[in-house]
Amino acid sequence: MKKLLILTTGGTIASVKTPHGLIPALTSEELLSYLPEIGSDFKLTTKAVCNLDSTDITPEHWLLLARAIKEEYENYDGFVICHGTDTLAYTAAALSYLIQHSKKPIVLTGAQKPIGSEITDAKSNLRDSILYAADPDSRGVQIVFDGKVILGTRAKKTKTLSYAAFSSINFPFLATIQDGRIIRYLPPGKEKKQTVFYDKLNPKVFLLKLTPGISPLLLADIFRFYDCVIIESFGVGGIPDSLEKELFSQLSRYAPEEKVLVMTTQVTYEGSNVGTYEVGRRLRESFNILEAKDMTLEAVLTKMMWIMAEDGLSWDDIYSRFYSRINSDTLY
Repeated sequence: MKKLLILTTGGTIASVKTPHGLIPALTSEELLSYLPEIGSDFKLTTKAVCNLDSTDITPEHWLLLARAIKEEYENYDGFVICHGTDTLAYTAAALSYLIQHSKKPIVLTGAQKPIGSEITDAKSNLRDSILYAADPDSRGVQIVFDGKVILGTRAKKTKTLSYAAFSSINFPFLATIQDGRIIRYLPPGKEKKQTVFYDKLNPKVFLLKLTPGISPLLLADIFRFYDCVIIESFGVGGIPDSLEKELFSQLSRYAPEEKVLVMTTQVTYEGSNVGTYEVGRRLRESFNILEAKDMTLEAVLTKMMWIMAEDGLSWDDIYSRFYSRINSDTLY
């Protein structure tokens, strides 16, 4: 009988209705009580890591989850994390970098409706996640939601109300789960490297989303307070002329390893190519920058927090780590 550890963090799946709206209130034991039939097939243990609306999840909570899994890693065959949907993709990406080469499955799930509701997706999502985590071919960090299995570095919440809340960005679903059967589209492969746990993140990573008419006056403060700036540009990498002078000025003041610039796109699918247009090409030719290409924003943000947590890295170190493929976070 497979031994699984169910870790709870709160979120809609564990919420109850109050006059003031949904509030996460169910304990981990109460959550599992809604699936009494599944206890006969698996040996399940529950542990509450926190009890929060997922909008309150921070990098410290990602470290708590990684630590909880590390402490129990040898005692269980797999792990299921119940989490609010709003930041679930960020947590899945962060755990992909904090726990690398896991030979055991680390499955994240949640729900659009509380598990105690008459009509809910919570029971099927939790049941599918337990089934997937118990399968001997499962490994690594993934999200199981609405019968789909998505890599932890490729998920994005793309719908606010529908049960099919998450999409797999620039990468196929790993599997679907139908009537208790796992239908795999990609072979899982064997993890040959040793599992590695990391225990540090640098939260001083800023995301700047470009909008028409954005003021360049923001850049000085952003570069002063943050170690890494991610610019979510237009299209494949378009930057307005109004920002170019100040952006180039700020980059000229720092060594590339002091203030790391990552260019990505606010377009969901197909990735970036900064060199397509003149201003992007000038930026790439004038400075050492990183380009996200086909990576999700969630993966870029959490990967940079993981990279920048290491002291004393050279630009070449940062470059090498960013472009190293982790949990299939990039195809390049």
